[in-house]
Amino acid sequence: MTDTAVAASVERAHDPLRSRRSVRWYRPEPVGADILDRILTSAGRAPSAHNRQPWRYLVLTEPAAKVALARTMGARLAEDRQRDGDADAAIRDDVERSHRRIVGAAAVIVVALTVRPMDHYPDAARSRAEYLMAVQSTAMATQNLLLAAHAEGLGACWMCAPLFCPSEVRGLLGMPEDWEPQGLITMGYAAGEPRPPRPRLAVPEFVRFDAP
Repeated sequence: MTDTAVAASVERAHDPLRSRRSVRWYRPEPVGADILDRILTSAGRAPSAHNRQPWRYLVLTEPAAKVALARTMGARLAEDRQRDGDADAAIRDDVERSHRRIVGAAAVIVVALTVRPMDHYPDAARSRAEYLMAVQSTAMATQNLLLAAHAEGLGACWMCAPLFCPSEVRGLLGMPEDWEPQGLITMGYAAGEPRPPRPRLAVPEFVRFDAP
């Protein structure tokens, strides 16, 4: 293989990582079960601390489940923002926008973690480190999931809302007690072009080499 061919191959390998963008609005057609299986299989190939694979996913495709989730999280969002003293119109717009994004997705994947398979320690410092390892592992798996969706020609977007109402989400969806909601992924076939790319830091702005 020539140097030019190698360079082209490397560029093709990097393209999916650099071209993926968050997609928030979707066409109504469903995502096939075979596609979801491939995406979730790729998610499960992510590295994890001690290879404990602490990520857990709950996939919602039924409209009623998505509506119930959107309403439950929207109610908590409204309560929190009312306590903050935000304007009613701003709260209403925020809740409605979130509701449309969730119910308009062909699939909603609730991202959770469990510390059950992780190591357990008697002291707070190591326990905290172990918990963060589970968080990091789950984030890596979910990045795999987003890239796999992109490879399938799907749009997707990470929403962090369940972090603000984990007990409501877990109770509504009947998730096991040890599943800690971390976020959700909306997914489907994009309805139009996503937003233009946002500015990104240049490598020298977030990397140091050979620091003293």
